[in-house]
Amino acid sequence: MNIDPAVVTTIALVVADWTIRIVALIVIPRDRKPTAAMAWLLAVFLIPFVGVALYLLIGNVRLPKRRIERQREIDAEIAARTVDLAPVDGRDEWPAAFRSITEQSRVLTELPAVGGNNAELIGDYQASIDRMAAEIDTARHFVNIEFYIVAFDETTRGFFAAMERAVARGVAVRLLADHVASRRVTVADATAAELDRIGLEWHYMLPVRPLKGQFQRPDLRNHRKLVVVDGRVAFTGSQNLISRDYDSPKNQKRGLMWQELVTRVTGPVVASVNAVFCSDWYMETGESLIETAHVPAAEVEADGGPGALVCQIVPSGPSFAQENNLRLFLSLVNSAQERVIITSPYFVPDEAMMYAITSARYRGLEVQLFVSEIGDQGSVWHAQRSYYAPLLEAGVRIFQYPGPYILHSKHLSIDDEVAVIGSSNMDIRSFNLNFEISMLVHGASFVRDMREVEQGYRSISRELTLEEWRQEPATATFLDGVARLTSALQ
Repeated sequence: MNIDPAVVTTIALVVADWTIRIVALIVIPRDRKPTAAMAWLLAVFLIPFVGVALYLLIGNVRLPKRRIERQREIDAEIAARTVDLAPVDGRDEWPAAFRSITEQSRVLTELPAVGGNNAELIGDYQASIDRMAAEIDTARHFVNIEFYIVAFDETTRGFFAAMERAVARGVAVRLLADHVASRRVTVADATAAELDRIGLEWHYMLPVRPLKGQFQRPDLRNHRKLVVVDGRVAFTGSQNLISRDYDSPKNQKRGLMWQELVTRVTGPVVASVNAVFCSDWYMETGESLIETAHVPAAEVEADGGPGALVCQIVPSGPSFAQENNLRLFLSLVNSAQERVIITSPYFVPDEAMMYAITSARYRGLEVQLFVSEIGDQGSVWHAQRSYYAPLLEAGVRIFQYPGPYILHSKHLSIDDEVAVIGSSNMDIRSFNLNFEISMLVHGASFVRDMREVEQGYRSISRELTLEEWRQEPATATFLDGVARLTSALQ
């Protein structure tokens, strides 16, 4: 009996197709949000073989076991060193919601809220880098530096020179840079060569080098930005260590320039910023810096004045069991009583975050969102736009920062005394896939400064109206919807 090979091939393909679908229904929804599971299942059902290949490449958000173990080890070390830290003065006077939010973050990260801090906002791109360099020039013991993108160019030349001078003085200078993001820039080779020439100790974070046994899901990235000098002063925020156009010919052709916001902090919270660096250093190298390059919060000079700030560092990322930043943002928005003002360059929230934001408006609160008028990442920009209609319908005011600037600042202010600044966008990627750092602040003076920054955005931005948005062409709406769907493939 002769069997037609074409028939055998067809039967094999049909069996394989249905096997993929059945296995996908069992495997994909496990420990995954319904929206993400549905997006993956749709991809597998519509394009089975391509969908499976994508799922195998980027469908697993878990890090290698050793990285998870190291995070637990460093968390235990931090917990042991903060268990006897004195309670913050005036804690009983905090709003009940703020007390519970700080307790939630402490449980999730082991880092407590601490008082006696001061913080300054810096919105000038070159000035923030120059301020960091100036602090490095005062270093006597150690400098710990961590950025998503590190590049040696005209904008950062002074920063690199300050690192070189510190090394020459015998200061221990350490630097971490995300592997994929930093290798992607046009000056990557020159940057690596300059770091080697200076003689500091540096490493790539989350390296993707399969031939060297270094591999995890390639789009799990370390998106943190921070600098710590001698454990007494720190910087964190949205800005990377690179020129304002990201050294990109494509950006230069469009005239794109990034607008950032960085905070310089002093006080006991600097120890928490440094703990995040020490954690990442241990993750990448296996070397603990707790004894050699870390000053405990209890040993950092605190400001005892009435204007001192209460601050808490909230790290988040795939090495944590929970989405720490998402829980922080949700708790803050749900606790708001007067106003919520969000600045996020990439605004692609999950369902819970959308409900929290729109519910705040339905409760009668003032809710504003600052985004860029133009986008530098097409798919993210279209996904973001897909949320504008329900936001506008709920009464959220949307302000579009004018091009050619990309409003890359990432901050949130609640009522008149609480704010968050850091590296985290309000999007699914930052909630689930990126390592981020956020600083929660309680203090009217800090929020007033942030209100000035927000007013600066507002004064030059264009407010988007619901009537205007309803005039969007159907083709754009279609692209927005497709991008929104693919954004859930996490």
